[in-house]
Amino acid sequence: MKREDLNDMLWFLVVAEERSFTKAAAKLGTSQSTISHTIKKLEARMGLRLLTRTTRSVSPTEAGERLIRSLAPRIEELESEIDQLMEIRDKPSGTVRITLSDHALASVVWPKLRPLLSRYPDIKVELNSDNGFRNIVEEKFDAGVRLGESLDKDMVAVRIGPDWRLVAVASPDYLAARPAPQVPQDLVGHDCINHRQARSGGLYAWEFEKDGRELRVRVDGQLIFNTSYAMIDAAVHGYGIAYVPEDLVAADIAAGRLVRILDDWSPFFPGYYIYYPSRRQNSPAFRLVIEALRQS
Repeated sequence: MKREDLNDMLWFLVVAEERSFTKAAAKLGTSQSTISHTIKKLEARMGLRLLTRTTRSVSPTEAGERLIRSLAPRIEELESEIDQLMEIRDKPSGTVRITLSDHALASVVWPKLRPLLSRYPDIKVELNSDNGFRNIVEEKFDAGVRLGESLDKDMVAVRIGPDWRLVAVASPDYLAARPAPQVPQDLVGHDCINHRQARSGGLYAWEFEKDGRELRVRVDGQLIFNTSYAMIDAAVHGYGIAYVPEDLVAADIAAGRLVRILDDWSPFFPGYYIYYPSRRQNSPAFRLVIEALRQS
């Protein structure tokens, strides 16, 4: 069947339902003569008379009635499918996959997504905690979350969190056994808990800044981790000094389990951004996730 035949048959159904070319023309937003001409062409192509026309009314012929019985259920089924598609538009659903660091997950993303997921139970979110950098296009992630200084230039980036900083911390027991560092260089003589960087595979050189002076210190110690949470636990239990996100140790500092060191040397870093490819048609679910995360 040609596409024009299907369109003409849809017009035929409207005429047959309204029993009037005039009413059908008003419903379809076209002229009476255009509809009449279209139905005549359809009848000519099929070689069948579909409508009986009188000066007062229009009614289907026997062939027209058979065509109506054949077409009407299929059209209703099609309209039902379209209605269901519109429900998807009005009721966001689907899965959104995001790669992010453990700190971004705990401090920014998960707290902001909890209310959204409660309101939209058909939205599913996969949060892949990974402190390395992933190719979100090749690995089929919808987005990634990283610090502002780490973003690729060809990505759309939306800020989702405030600036934050790393702080050096140690337990009171550890500091009771040796004097606390007064300047970053003093860390060389201490047991420090190192962090293995996923992207480069190397150990993170602790970054400090004071009065415009920047320092990087490579530290040494008994332990190396690739996650802040294990570093904090080790510091609490006296295994050395850790350099970790301040918000993650706020409760331990307040409770006296950890002591802040070199506080005036700890600089702030640009906050977290969610980033994603610019050339894509984003789903309603994805757009809602972005809006939830960008809220302050």
